[in-house]
Amino acid sequence: MKNTGKLYVVGIGPGAYEDMTIKAVKALEESQVIVGYTVYVDLVREHFPGKEMMTTPMRREQERCQLVIDEAKKGKTVAMVCSGDSGVYGMSGLILEMAEHDADLEIQVIPGVTAALSGGALLGAPLGHDFAVISLSDLLTPMELIEERLRRSAQADMILCIYNPSSKKRADYLKWACEIVMEYKSPETVCGFVRNISRDEEEMEILSLEQLRDAQVDMFTTVYIGNSMTKEIRGRMVTPRGYKNV
Repeated sequence: MKNTGKLYVVGIGPGAYEDMTIKAVKALEESQVIVGYTVYVDLVREHFPGKEMMTTPMRREQERCQLVIDEAKKGKTVAMVCSGDSGVYGMSGLILEMAEHDADLEIQVIPGVTAALSGGALLGAPLGHDFAVISLSDLLTPMELIEERLRRSAQADMILCIYNPSSKKRADYLKWACEIVMEYKSPETVCGFVRNISRDEEEMEILSLEQLRDAQVDMFTTVYIGNSMTKEIRGRMVTPRGYKNV
């Protein structure tokens, strides 16, 4: 019998302990070792004292996944923590790929509240109808494909939820995306963004698509571009589902 443990891939939500699911908390309580990107491990550290914590810096994803797999193969119960949901731009897919031939290793993916949902709740109800989630990071996705997805979603009048809208190296990406979207949507389309969801520096704003084009955002910001029915109601961003017509 091989001495193989259990590996949890845990979505910890946007950052606050209160936004974690009960299932996620139980998985971390059960784990002997918690592994993750430094920022995400620091978000949970105080709530799980006594656990062995192992971190790697940004852009060391494969190394991080191999680390957690190796720890589990020693017979330990380990957890890889991911912000939001572990399957939405998270580590669950990569871990399952890298552990493809480790048939004896038990892997359980624990869902979490992704930024589209937690940020949407702060803004009001922007995702009340069909929506697309698109990352503007071109680290793993060609710009041509990102542009095609933006165009097709905007042309279909879908609500857009944009992850990774800007960084130091990609300062003008959101402006570029808004200009593409404005080929299909009105400049007055109701939009919003939330920065640092559930963290001390949390802030949000509702504005027009034209204003969004010049907004200052970063990697910790989630952006929402409404559809033709989205409106602002008492300072909240709302996309009607259409129940009045049923």
